[in-house]
Amino acid sequence: MPRLDPWIWLALAGLSEVFWVVFLKMSDGFTRLLPGAATVLTIAVSFVCMSQALRVLPMGTVYAVWTGIGAAGGLVWGIAMEGEPAGLMRIFCVCLILAGVAGLKLSS
Repeated sequence: MPRLDPWIWLALAGLSEVFWVVFLKMSDGFTRLLPGAATVLTIAVSFVCMSQALRVLPMGTVYAVWTGIGAAGGLVWGIAMEGEPAGLMRIFCVCLILAGVAGLKLSS
């Protein structure tokens, strides 16, 4: 594995999580082959990237940031691409998640 900054690995892991959630939705309960295969592949990529970040960063930080990126990215994708509601409270809550992720980065 290339020696990247652990925060880069973590960002890649989080972005991969967003993609596997999108592919999982597209797989329609794993009844569609290509989106199902893409789900499994991007889960693997996400875990490999997360494992690299875990070599240096604390486990709690890695997991919180990984899930935060995934939750925020999934929400943004859902609103932008799937027509999900973009209520003020949903936007406020995702901002809280992102503030927490930024706080973890600043405190490391």
